[in-house]
Amino acid sequence: MDTPAKPVAVIDWYRTPIPAAEFKRLHERSDWRAFGQTGGYLAIVAATGFLTWWSWAHWAWPWTLLCLFLHGTVSQFHINGMHELGHNTVFKTKALNSFFVRVLSFCAWLHPDMFNASHQRHHRYTLHPPDDQEVVLPVKLTLLNFIESAVVNIRGFWWTMKYTWRIARGKIGSEGGWEAVCFPPDQMAMRRTPIFWARVVLGGHVLIAAVALYFGQWMIPVIVSLPVFIGGWLFFLCNNAQHTGRVDNVPDFRLCCRTIMPPAIVRFLYWQMNYHTEHHMYAAVPCYNLPRLHRAIKHDLPRCPGLIAAWCEIATVLQKQKQDPTYRPEIALPQKSAA
Repeated sequence: MDTPAKPVAVIDWYRTPIPAAEFKRLHERSDWRAFGQTGGYLAIVAATGFLTWWSWAHWAWPWTLLCLFLHGTVSQFHINGMHELGHNTVFKTKALNSFFVRVLSFCAWLHPDMFNASHQRHHRYTLHPPDDQEVVLPVKLTLLNFIESAVVNIRGFWWTMKYTWRIARGKIGSEGGWEAVCFPPDQMAMRRTPIFWARVVLGGHVLIAAVALYFGQWMIPVIVSLPVFIGGWLFFLCNNAQHTGRVDNVPDFRLCCRTIMPPAIVRFLYWQMNYHTEHHMYAAVPCYNLPRLHRAIKHDLPRCPGLIAAWCEIATVLQKQKQDPTYRPEIALPQKSAA
């Protein structure tokens, strides 16, 4: 991509008004509730990982593959945990945010410092190119994209290895474009932390594999280091529903973001990011307060479909944009707030 122009000074975003007392309650952080979300999610990951190991040791291999697929399905959502913890809104105690964001990032080969540098701009200039290049419309998704991610994401594995190796060698911004904007070449101090972290991730996973193989436990690195490249079907459907098929260059999060309503267990695994319009509108609200925020402003939101209905909507938009890349869907807002 071309190097973005100087960012606009400000975007006058529309935000649904909230009474002051409710606004304050929505922004309250709780270590206990944070442990419920973070600890609960990690407990599910640990349980599916242990089940996979137990199956490998005691059951027939088809059961092991099934357990591994389940483990991968839940592990895919590490990135949403990293995202939420990276906002420093989950735990009231900041050190706990910092600790758990590294735990999740290590397990999933994620680079939170690289991500945050881009994501701050994504929130400030959501779908306003060239100042936001984290998501650029129209998004081009195909059935092949889904199939590649759904079972075993070989392309994603190869890209992640190359990316981590490049950052570990200090080659940040070497490809120019958006990465060079987030980490300007003359700001070397900004680059030290992501370079060090990439080396920790790479070295840590190599060490886990070496120790496990030495003791004949080859399933351990599969369970610890590889599940984020397995079973990505649910994550693909959730995460790509955030902005795909919406409208860019508008100062209204209700038009450039999409809130969906999947089953409760999916919302939990997804760190409540199904409430994506709400998250962009009030980014400092902790993830466990987003359902309450949704109830407070849902009168002012467009229709919030389930996961299947959302993808029927997305498929229609993508088909029209394939024929006409300039097509912009019309999104019905509540009558009293429609422009």
